[in-house]
Amino acid sequence: MDGRVSGGVGNASYGDGELLTIGAFARASRLSPKALRLYDELGLLTPERVDPRSGYRHYAPAQLERARLVAWLRRLGMPLARIREVCELTPDAAASAVAAYWAQVEADTAARRDLAAFLVDQLSRKDTVMTEPATPLTMRCAALTDQGLVRPAHQDAAYAGPRLLAVADGYGPSGDLAATAAIEALKDLEHQDLTSADLLTALEEAARRAHRAAPSVAPPADEATGSTLATGSTLTALLRSGTQLALLHVGDSRAYVLRDSGLFRITHDHSVVQSLVDEGRLTPEEASSHPQRALLLRSLDGATAFAPDLQLLEARPGERYLLCTDGLTSVVPPETIQDVLTAAADPDRAVRELIRLAREAGAPDNVACVVGELAGAGVAA
Repeated sequence: MDGRVSGGVGNASYGDGELLTIGAFARASRLSPKALRLYDELGLLTPERVDPRSGYRHYAPAQLERARLVAWLRRLGMPLARIREVCELTPDAAASAVAAYWAQVEADTAARRDLAAFLVDQLSRKDTVMTEPATPLTMRCAALTDQGLVRPAHQDAAYAGPRLLAVADGYGPSGDLAATAAIEALKDLEHQDLTSADLLTALEEAARRAHRAAPSVAPPADEATGSTLATGSTLTALLRSGTQLALLHVGDSRAYVLRDSGLFRITHDHSVVQSLVDEGRLTPEEASSHPQRALLLRSLDGATAFAPDLQLLEARPGERYLLCTDGLTSVVPPETIQDVLTAAADPDRAVRELIRLAREAGAPDNVACVVGELAGAGVAA
């Protein structure tokens, strides 16, 4: 345990010079004793000496410079893992690392600002939908998948229709069957006369059936061990009735909407690395190369709880929606995706260009893209 300091500086003198107790060092560095203990455990700021009998931590005055740097970087909001890296760099390299971090913070802040604008707009639409006459909408759409340049099998599936858009990314030995089954479970919704009040329920029930049926496509258990390799699929889908769009999402495929104010991601990944990012234990850059980036927390597998994200959106003419698997988003940046969706003459050209860019970037995974464009009834396609 650590000694308690009351009054005075509380210095302890040893043969190698004057050391500061944790309390004195905390006051000098403007870090709390609790933070110092955490940084010691993480190997970020190790005491100069720990008393073998009492366990008291003592620090050298020369460690104050590193401690103050840690304190400043924490005030910037830098994750501890990155602070450790910065502290090991030369001053010039550390300065460059801090500048790069802050540039990313500003980019993330801009993205959150855009998301806030999207939410304000979306909530305002919900308030006015009952007072404004409904605008009849039609939807032009296109879907395209590609095996990519590395994977030995194609396990992505996609569907695009006037009322339904969906993508699925299968995994495991029968992932292709799982993804196809997930899409097939939804196709009947295309032909049902659903009201806006029915959309979410109908979409959820169809996905629940796919979740329950997932074990039926898994390969037989190994005769020697009795074990089976996990098989399942992600699923991201939009179902339309009039101006209402029901969104269902399970896994790490994604949905985006392009409107006048920009491109917005409207799903949240259900993955191990995303949970670590949410907890502040990983940065988005670190997550992209993390060895567990493919591990999902939710999917359609029949073995775990069925827990999709569900939301109801209010659509307007001119918007374009993109649903895609991580084979696209892992290699094509959001700003490039926005440029393609903005410039493409129609959904078909958009999906072809997105697939082309994924292949140009090496296409290490299967890719599936679906684009739907909403237009007012009577507008020429």
